Amino acid sequence: MNESWTITETPVDHPDARLIMREYIAEIASRYWGRPATEAEVDTALAEDPTDDLVAPTGVFLIARLPDATMAGCVGTRVEKPGLSVLKRMYVRPGHRGHGAGARLVAAAEDAARGLGATVMRLDTRDDLVEARALYARTGYAEVEPFNNDKYAEHWFSKNLT
Repeated sequence: MNESWTITETPVDHPDARLIMREYIAEIASRYWGRPATEAEVDTALAEDPTDDLVAPTGVFLIARLPDATMAGCVGTRVEKPGLSVLKRMYVRPGHRGHGAGARLVAAAEDAARGLGATVMRLDTRDDLVEARALYARTGYAEVEPFNNDKYAEHWFSKNLT
């Protein structure tokens, strides 16, 4: 990722945040179903896993932007309990993949989680999201035993942030 790109905290109710989160949900739902997700399916997914707590003091939502302000990706972190945060909504737009944006977004989320008092970051993901699993392994996450019963979770990861 070009060093001149920026990653900034953005309110989850900002139009840009809503747009990129919808793109993220549309992509992962489409991959899951093997067909384009409908707007109604995206709406349902967002309602089932809301992001309104990705704001201080319970979390942070970050957007990566190109120098011309074009959004390139996003990530969030949510405080699960004191000392523990969960990585959420990790997404890089397809045209910006392969240039280090994912690793920079994960690092920025980890920094934000530390700022919220976290010493451990966890996440879950699916079998078909092989690129995400590779990113998490590259950035120091270890696969661990399941820690939730999310119906879409098939892999669980954790990283010590200290």
